[in-house]
Amino acid sequence: MAFKDLFKFNKGKTTFVFIGGKGGVGKTTVSAATALWFARQGKKTLVISTDPAHSLSDSYEKNIGHNPTPIAENLEAVEIDPEIAMQEYQAQMEQQKAMNPGMDMGMLQDQMDMASMAPGIDETAAFDKFMQYMTTDEYDIVVFDTAPTGHTLRLLSFPEMMDSWVGKMIKIRRQVGSMAKAFKNIMPFMGDEEEEDRALEDMEETKKRIREARGVMADPERTSFKMVVIPEEMSIYESERAMEALAKYNMTADGVIVNQIQPEEADCEFCAARRKIQEQRLKTINQKFGNQLIAQIPLQAEEVKGMDKLTYIGEILYGEAEASPASN
Repeated sequence: MAFKDLFKFNKGKTTFVFIGGKGGVGKTTVSAATALWFARQGKKTLVISTDPAHSLSDSYEKNIGHNPTPIAENLEAVEIDPEIAMQEYQAQMEQQKAMNPGMDMGMLQDQMDMASMAPGIDETAAFDKFMQYMTTDEYDIVVFDTAPTGHTLRLLSFPEMMDSWVGKMIKIRRQVGSMAKAFKNIMPFMGDEEEEDRALEDMEETKKRIREARGVMADPERTSFKMVVIPEEMSIYESERAMEALAKYNMTADGVIVNQIQPEEADCEFCAARRKIQEQRLKTINQKFGNQLIAQIPLQAEEVKGMDKLTYIGEILYGEAEASPASN
């Protein structure tokens, strides 16, 4: 099976791909190259950076904003702006407060306070984007250029956390609604019953969407995780732990991309020593990730940025191009 065959497409449904791994292994390069490759295959593609330290703009050499920015034919990109995301989240909370008179406002305020504390807003915004594009099916494929592993695992835990929180809100809302109806005859200021019912319906709809999102994230026909590693111990073992965590969230991790591999034709003593160490690490990678399809990207002589170089990396991963080793 070719690595490109790991990407599955269902007619009329968006495919979601998370590119993850330890910081500094080349996730953005792989994400940008993957998105560009699929766009050139005629797939309407969106790539979203969820890493606060954005570098998609650098990779594509284009200014990318909080909303979809055209990059090339069939390709758009988003870099989530934490400040804008915070403002959007707070606006949602204020709307909930306005729509739910008599609710436990302290709990809502706690949520707003929690959301304003880094790094939580990054995962909140990323999950909100996932929810946004999950139901529209506007794109054939959405590629998530994720933050380092810890951030990403918190993102994947969001469906359970949000489901629990909204469930508590609904429970309180129903309790308040029951009290309001019981005392409505003697306390007419308790609020409009139709408005209260509409607020409850909105929360029920939110809970439904969260559960749908959880289902899509756990559906191997719709969503998958590709892990980027480099042939170094810390990257390998962190990726192994991440794979175990992904399994707990029922996320399908079906591919490993080994980046920055030293060419075999070493032309210096240092390069030869590095290659020898990497050969041992590559054996470890094959042992630990034997159940996943493994692809390799050789170390490049120059920084990978710009459309031509990203196209080349995409061809190494998914196309017919031969990966010619780069010298140092």
